Amino acid sequence: MSGRDDFRAEVRAWCRDHVPVDWRAAQTGVGDDEFVRFQKAWFAELHSAGYAVPHWPAEWGGGMSVENQVVLYQELAAHDAPRLVLAFVGIHHAASTLLAAGTDEQRRRHLPAILDGQIWVQGFSEPEAGSDLAALRTTAHRRGDEFIVTGQKLWASGGMHADWCLLLARTDPDAPKRSGSRRSAGISYFLLDMTTPGIDVRPIRNAVGDSHFCEIFLDEVAIPAENLIGAENAGWQVAQATLGAERGMTMLELAERLGNAGFRWLVDVAPLDDPIVADRLAQFETELTGLRRMCRRLVEDGPSGPADPSVVKLYYSELLQRLTDFGAEISGPAAHTVVTKPMSSGWESGSWVLDFIGSWEWTIPGGASEIQRTIIAERGLGLPREPGVA
Repeated sequence: MSGRDDFRAEVRAWCRDHVPVDWRAAQTGVGDDEFVRFQKAWFAELHSAGYAVPHWPAEWGGGMSVENQVVLYQELAAHDAPRLVLAFVGIHHAASTLLAAGTDEQRRRHLPAILDGQIWVQGFSEPEAGSDLAALRTTAHRRGDEFIVTGQKLWASGGMHADWCLLLARTDPDAPKRSGSRRSAGISYFLLDMTTPGIDVRPIRNAVGDSHFCEIFLDEVAIPAENLIGAENAGWQVAQATLGAERGMTMLELAERLGNAGFRWLVDVAPLDDPIVADRLAQFETELTGLRRMCRRLVEDGPSGPADPSVVKLYYSELLQRLTDFGAEISGPAAHTVVTKPMSSGWESGSWVLDFIGSWEWTIPGGASEIQRTIIAERGLGLPREPGVA
């Protein structure tokens, strides 16, 4: 067998021995404390096998080849392993930011802590700003060796559990917000300890009573100057490394999960003798094949153009929404009585109405579909900005 085949056999054997067979039932309807405990235990299990951060450099516990990372995520998806929901921001967004723009001291302080279970939240979006980082209103002004931050963040996933926050704040209110290559000047990037006085985290209840998202209110919060990432007023450039972490290998994992567990759940509830349903399933299978191929190409060959990550994000999020909507449609009235889903699952748990509601988390945050289409039009197709639009 080839090295890739050997590694696939290794991961399959590990999954058979370590993926909890009853985790979905055990994680349905549990409280926050049990959810956090399970997530940290599962992360530790993956970490002990060398599977938690394969995309990190070897010196920090990663170093796995792209080819083997593809195999790893395919097998974790095929074996319906729990998702690393709480670790996601830490191992992807925080780590990519620290590795790309952090100091040696910042990396030594935080990367090992993330491997020990430190939880991170992303503090980018704000009311009346959303995906438009140029419209940020949270301010930070220098006072000696500290920055004093006041403002509000919105749609902070998992904020109630977070130990640290990736925070964007405006440090130069007079800088041009949109000016060609200086787009979003005047913004700085900080690492914020969530135990700092002046922070108020408020969960936001969604339509089914869950509180995945949070608001974060900051009232004269002091951040040590040593927690600034990159240069002052250059946070926009640093943020690009963070936002880029949502693409590539993370999208590959999500696509594999949608194409494995998600599609299997759909087939299980579908009346296959209905030709219209069968036709829709064939269409979904074709779209999923295309999505998985795009993700593999993105991680194995790298982006061929600046809009490629936006194409993948847009395609995945809207396919997820269509697929879960169809699952809710064909699973009948009983699906509308389900009020809980496994806490450590993804957006394809088989609880179709809840999955459909959750799918909106992907077409709005992290760059709404409208934002992605604008990026594709301008950076991918070279179309001009609409006259009169800043």
